[in-house]
Amino acid sequence: MPENPKFSDRVAVVTGGAQGIGLAVVKALLAEGAQVAVWDMNPDAAQSALDGQAVLVVGCDIADWESVQSATRETEAHYGRIDVLVNSAGIAGPNTTVEDYDNNAWQQIIQINLTGTYFTNKSVITGMKARGYGRIVNIASIAGKEGNPNACAYSASKAGVIGFTKSLGKELAGFDIGVNCVTPAAARTPIFDQMSQEHIDYMLSKIPRNRFLEVDEAARMIVWLASAENSFSTGAVFDLSGGRATY
Repeated sequence: MPENPKFSDRVAVVTGGAQGIGLAVVKALLAEGAQVAVWDMNPDAAQSALDGQAVLVVGCDIADWESVQSATRETEAHYGRIDVLVNSAGIAGPNTTVEDYDNNAWQQIIQINLTGTYFTNKSVITGMKARGYGRIVNIASIAGKEGNPNACAYSASKAGVIGFTKSLGKELAGFDIGVNCVTPAAARTPIFDQMSQEHIDYMLSKIPRNRFLEVDEAARMIVWLASAENSFSTGAVFDLSGGRATY
């Protein structure tokens, strides 16, 4: 642990912390002294991935408001409060044209990626306002800026996360609650299992750095945004696209 950890006496929630970017963020927060709660649909996988780490693992479906409220209550009962939320849980969905897209898949992806962001953010706001401090980081995607073909629901849901983050950041700016999002290019995580090889190759072809994002690279930016050092930026979108983003 660093001599002066950034998250000493801070409690952080990470959704989707059993794998990928979420898991990298959990490990980085722990290394900086945070007390961490992982909210995940698969608590057994989270426990296995974090074997030996002092974390609270809570089974949570972020697409269900009652489940999110229950996870919030359990975390606050265990740690006393929530200072930081990193909302990393999400799914990619099928790769096909709008014409052939499955309507149920559309609803599922919007419910998890966008409504889940709304639910998790909503659940921690009251406590953060009461304490006059909080940091929220939502994981959007470069697809939310540019729109990936054959990924309409994913692109739309992540564009929604960007707009939601900008709105909430303005609402909470007077409470020392920073609300920001990041827009990663693709990282080689288990979410690739949901994608066609053609789509994976397309995403790589769009990245000027000519490689995929490493999860530890994403974690370093996210952890800074979630820290007290980020004392001014809010309602902002931070690029992690390897040069792909055009705005």
